[in-house]
Amino acid sequence: MASTGDLRVSCRGQMSLPAAPRRRWGLHDGGDVAYLDLGDAMLLLPGRIADLRAEVLASITDADWENSSRGFGDPELATE
Repeated sequence: MASTGDLRVSCRGQMSLPAAPRRRWGLHDGGDVAYLDLGDAMLLLPGRIADLRAEVLASITDADWENSSRGFGDPELATE
């Protein structure tokens, strides 16, 4: 059950998540939500940022790290 929608940020920087995702994520009476700023998008995930960081790092293979250190085929990117 994927859903999308718009959220409004208040003047205090707060926003409300719809009830369905809160129930699905188990965010009752508050709860931790991690965010990842991707530049022109933001990813929200249930849990803490340490959990997100661990999950992302666990998904990156040694080959991925090697490829990134070489700049993904772009020598200039490798030196950035």
